[in-house]
Amino acid sequence: MADSYDLIVIGSGPGGYVAAIRAAQLGLKTAIAERDKLGGICLNWGCIPTKALLRSADVYRNILHAKEYGLKVEGLSFDAPGIVQRSRKVAQRLSNGVQFLMKKHKIDVLEGTAKLEKGGKVAITGKSAGTYSAKHTLIATGARAREIPAAGLKGDGKRIWTYREAMTPPEWPASLLVFGSGAIGIEFASFYAAFGVPVTVVEMVDRILPVEDAEISKFAHKRFEKEGIVLKTSAEAKSLKATASGVEAQVVVKGKAETLQASHAIVAVGIAANTEDLGLEALGVKTERGHIVIDGYGRTNVQGVYAIGDVAGPPWLAHKASHEGIICVEAIAGQKPHPMIKERIPGCTYSHPQIASIGLTEEAAKKTGRELKVGRFPFVGNGKAIALGEDQGLVKTIFDAKTGELLGAHMVGAEVTELIQGYAIAMTGELTEAELIENVFPHPTLSEMMHEAVLDAYGRVLHV
Repeated sequence: MADSYDLIVIGSGPGGYVAAIRAAQLGLKTAIAERDKLGGICLNWGCIPTKALLRSADVYRNILHAKEYGLKVEGLSFDAPGIVQRSRKVAQRLSNGVQFLMKKHKIDVLEGTAKLEKGGKVAITGKSAGTYSAKHTLIATGARAREIPAAGLKGDGKRIWTYREAMTPPEWPASLLVFGSGAIGIEFASFYAAFGVPVTVVEMVDRILPVEDAEISKFAHKRFEKEGIVLKTSAEAKSLKATASGVEAQVVVKGKAETLQASHAIVAVGIAANTEDLGLEALGVKTERGHIVIDGYGRTNVQGVYAIGDVAGPPWLAHKASHEGIICVEAIAGQKPHPMIKERIPGCTYSHPQIASIGLTEEAAKKTGRELKVGRFPFVGNGKAIALGEDQGLVKTIFDAKTGELLGAHMVGAEVTELIQGYAIAMTGELTEAELIENVFPHPTLSEMMHEAVLDAYGRVLHV
């Protein structure tokens, strides 16, 4: 039957479309359902366009410091609409790329909103309206910005923004309040601060970037303050409202009430999984804290129904979704992939400075009861970092003292989002400190600091 498939994927983000491609490669007749643009939130409204914005900020920031590099620049200014337009062009280019990949792999695209029905049926409303059948259905519907209406932390599209408005601002802010200091909040804070916008970040817990290692978080805090960002931690938002001239927030900071004002605010207090109106309740699909419960292969408690990515819980990362999708469809196809190991998923924040990490923080590693060896190496001791004019940063490694197992790696500084993959490969390959020490790192590179941080853990550091 033309409307019968081996697999229907609901959602075409980096989890969904990658899963569909891998399924097609394995010979499964595959369709993908999408209610908006191919590529999902990440490609159209998240990972990719934000990095385009941040690239503009990096270039602008570097030009501001041109004199330090022996260069002369006069009359520097920026074109806010042009910055946004470039970002949207980048997103559209990649969305078109996903369309090409669907055609290349002969994956049917079902345009519309999907809902699961009993008996392996998927009902589509929209352009591709109809009922389709599949032996397997994979939910990859992602997530959206979390809101807290009781405290006024809810976007209004004008003065109070979610990531969508922050990415395509209806007007350039004169000043900005950012609620939440996770990756999304910090990236937008860094972006707008680069262009001279006064930014205040409000974080409920006692430090910014709360999922990161405490030492890295502390280092980043100081660097962001040097960039002019005001950081208020242990700060509970009681109310946020739009006024005639901007926004006003009532915040309790370390027990003391404060009133904060700005022209605009960004709400970045987390995400909520897109599980509504999928028919999960009728099928009996188990959820927990708003997310679909799965095993290490993406399987739910209902036969033939799977889930991956943000809709299936943390970490809420595009590359986690993609990898989950590959594992899931390979298991469906009868292969024997490894289950997802979340501790080996690197996390990256593309602010200035950048932050990247993998594995356990020092605090979490201590709680395992293991004896640890911890190494550190500062950017100021690296020749390439000094030559780049980026000598402020830190690389940190955490090892099991008895086995030499790399338990965690944490970085802050220039290009660490590129460097972290070296440690990811080491963890996946189960390398010990011995193999890492024996590796020859090219000179001069930032990657030499990765070597030195390992050497430091074992009392052999060379350049500090």
